[in-house]
Amino acid sequence: MTSTWVEPSNTATALLLLGRGSDPDTERGVECPGDLPAPSDPDLVARATAAKAKLGSKVFVLGHHYQRDEVIQFADVTGDSFKLAREAAARPDAEYIVFCGVHFMAESADILTTATQRVILPDLAAGCSMADMAVLGQVEAAWDTLTELGIAGDTVPVTYMNSSADIKGFVGRNGGVVCTSSNAKRALDWAFEQGSKVLFLPDQHLGRNTAVLEMGLSLDDCVLYDPHKPGGGLTPEQLRDAKMILWRGHCSVHGRFTLESVNDVRERVPGVNVLVHPECRHEVVTASDHVGSTEYIIKTIEAAPAGSAWALGTELNLVRRLALAHPDKQIMFLDKAVCYCSTMNRIDLPHLVWALEELVAGRVVNQITVDADTAYHARVALDQMLALPGADTPPPTVS
Repeated sequence: MTSTWVEPSNTATALLLLGRGSDPDTERGVECPGDLPAPSDPDLVARATAAKAKLGSKVFVLGHHYQRDEVIQFADVTGDSFKLAREAAARPDAEYIVFCGVHFMAESADILTTATQRVILPDLAAGCSMADMAVLGQVEAAWDTLTELGIAGDTVPVTYMNSSADIKGFVGRNGGVVCTSSNAKRALDWAFEQGSKVLFLPDQHLGRNTAVLEMGLSLDDCVLYDPHKPGGGLTPEQLRDAKMILWRGHCSVHGRFTLESVNDVRERVPGVNVLVHPECRHEVVTASDHVGSTEYIIKTIEAAPAGSAWALGTELNLVRRLALAHPDKQIMFLDKAVCYCSTMNRIDLPHLVWALEELVAGRVVNQITVDADTAYHARVALDQMLALPGADTPPPTVS
């Protein structure tokens, strides 16, 4: 079937289908400008194709689901952050790993690949606001607070994949584990077998949603640790009583969806299925019909029946790509204002072409390296995650 997707004009329907208009209350450093990024010069497509062909099997290009279509077309593999890091590790013959994603993802690829492989990030400014919300000095200070209270020994650190190598290394040094949005419950089940408390880094929403909605803990079992306040802004009693110590961090894209967004789309589209990522706020997740990781969202849409309507609370480039791929379904963005991941979108075609052409010329640019000690302990935490029992949850059957 040929796609019937038409880029919506600035109408009420467009507000529903994709979102239009800027948001004056946008979080600093996160763009919601009212338009998708403009495509790059078409001549760059031919240059990227030629450079990639010259490099042949020496280069392996990874593309995260949130990347622009013009970049995704050159990816050998697409996926979420951990899937891509594992794919890189499974290609030991590829001399260069060009990671079209953000900095922490390229770090994970460097940790999991061989010493002879070189990981390249086309734009070093492609960071992650969530990962930046937990820096090593802050986390070490928080651990010192827990130690002074005598509860560090009962606390297991768990970090989301969306964190820096430094934080993964800290977790590995202190007997913890890395998790993804797909296996967060399994990671927390394991953590509570090791201790009575969890320090969950850096996304408060994934930690809270998993603990309350999947593990049966209460909101009162969770406290929010603010690294910018003495003692995290919590009393010793609150820290001693808590089962989940949540770091004050969030995804700047997923965190912007609101309960109002959910209520609004339900009024506009009777029978709509609201499907959101677990990085969304607790009240958004509880008001939605389905919640799951990026891969879960993709599989759910693929399995959905023709004619069904879906409002997706996740990154805009992915929503747009799914709408184009499934013209038999009504797929819309959950929010009214366009908000893509601005750091992901720094990896555009000009940067990719530059990185590939430099490799053709024998020059390695923007190589991402993790020091040996940090990489070792981060690998300990990643290996612990890989050792977790169980399988990912399959997508729901929607009729």
